[in-house]
Amino acid sequence: MNLLLYGPPGSGKGTQAEMLHKRFHIPHIATGDILRAEVAAGTALGLKAQPIMAAGGYVPDDIMIGIIRNRLAQPDCAVGFVMDGFPRTIPQAQELDALLRELGRRFDRVLYLQVETAELVPRLAGRMTCPVDQKTYPPGTTRCPADGATLIQREDDKPAAVERRIEIFLEKTLPLLDYYRHQALVSEIDGLGTIDEVFARVLSAVGQVGEVKA
Repeated sequence: MNLLLYGPPGSGKGTQAEMLHKRFHIPHIATGDILRAEVAAGTALGLKAQPIMAAGGYVPDDIMIGIIRNRLAQPDCAVGFVMDGFPRTIPQAQELDALLRELGRRFDRVLYLQVETAELVPRLAGRMTCPVDQKTYPPGTTRCPADGATLIQREDDKPAAVERRIEIFLEKTLPLLDYYRHQALVSEIDGLGTIDEVFARVLSAVGQVGEVKA
């Protein structure tokens, strides 16, 4: 099962992707996490990507496609994957489709989490991140419950960068829905409610109805 989880910043893609990973035992390919790991490690890719990410921008397509090609070549992707964070523009989607065709694969479903813009800034602005595992927590949280690390605020989660990320999404990314609709792949899912309520809708969209077992 090859899935693309799609939605604006703050829509809950990462949380739902992790639940799909646990449910179906397929890897969660989170391009944002991969890039942040490169930044933390100080690699050449990370040094190039860091100022772009801090400003809420997007890393060049050729770098992203190369990362995804390498990730899909790993053995755990043989049974499927759930992709989160890419593509974000139609040219990226076309490049990704070409890569998937080359690998003899395609998306089975594109899951779009719908959340109104007015809900997104409060969700993102001020949230805190663990510098060890990159998991995020609500504003006011000071320490990671998993490892005790002092939480930090990522540059791209500060209000100005959040507003820019949403602006870029609306301008450049939203047209992707039409691109995938033409392939009859899109399921639109209400992203409001509890995590389990949203996940039940996600499961329904991929044909899995019944008790939610995260």
